[in-house]
Amino acid sequence: MQRHLISAADLTRDDAVLILDTAEEMARVADRPIKKLPTLRGRTVVNLFFEDSTRTRISFEAAEKRLSADVINFTAKGSSVSKGESLKDTAQTLEAMGVDAVVIRHGASGAPYRLATSGWIDAHVINAGDGTHQHPTQALLDAFTMRRRLVGRDAGLGQDLSGRRITIVGDVLHSRVARSNVDLLHTLGAEVTLVAPPTLLPVGVETWPCEVSYDLDSTLTKSDAVMMLRVQRERMNAAFFPTEREYSRRYGLDGDRMARMPEHAIVMHPGPMVRGMEITAEVADSDRCTVIEQVTNGVSIRMAVLYLLLGGNEPAVAHPSPTTALATRRSAPTSELRTTEEK
Repeated sequence: MQRHLISAADLTRDDAVLILDTAEEMARVADRPIKKLPTLRGRTVVNLFFEDSTRTRISFEAAEKRLSADVINFTAKGSSVSKGESLKDTAQTLEAMGVDAVVIRHGASGAPYRLATSGWIDAHVINAGDGTHQHPTQALLDAFTMRRRLVGRDAGLGQDLSGRRITIVGDVLHSRVARSNVDLLHTLGAEVTLVAPPTLLPVGVETWPCEVSYDLDSTLTKSDAVMMLRVQRERMNAAFFPTEREYSRRYGLDGDRMARMPEHAIVMHPGPMVRGMEITAEVADSDRCTVIEQVTNGVSIRMAVLYLLLGGNEPAVAHPSPTTALATRRSAPTSELRTTEEK
């Protein structure tokens, strides 16, 4: 693991599998009566959110608190940012307070990278979404969900997604989730296909490590997972398709289309969903839809990332017992960790 997590493209296969395997260990904590580990006790983590967020912010906060970190939540509204304070001044203020890690979401692509490399702050930086650029922990939780559903919770340990066919449908142009997933899924060996109208595909998409299609129906029958993306109207400054009805007719997932998917295939969505637009209520509420499961897995993934970046050289559990033994060191193989717990 590197010092920061800025982009899914920065992760090697071994990095990604290590995070996924560590997340499996962290997921066991959620099954305990007391969902708490002392790993980050005494560490201070700031959630620096310049954009609105529900799932990501709460997920990070839950992960930090379950690892016993001291958490500070920062939102641009109601702060000195609304008075004109720059990112540099905000970062230097946090540095003066001695924070250990910053989880940042920003509307400007590249802001987390700037924060991590500028020298303004000597803390770990985790990208929680920057503009239309990257959202690496979302891609990791999506891959974690796919591996659990398509390979198996125990069988998936140490495994990647080689040979799996993933279809990503919708507003790719404005989606940091699509970019992150293409990078990470390619690293994990999956075959990715993007499906969208030409107006919602970015310039240069032909250079991405994936296939591109304009026909959703032709890709469904061979997909192991179909990920629907929300049309991000808040980032649009032009008309990218004639009407919502036409978009839904051509690129929306309904019950009939879901029935054409292989029996084992799953439906995913990073949220928030717009029911009746890219996905119908029938599909969203079906057993094949993993939206709620993704939210649950997001906490485990973010616990794993925080643990590996901040606490990987410290015992995760001070006094191992049959119910509390977890990873002891960042470099320890996951199989060894499981053996310790089983003892």
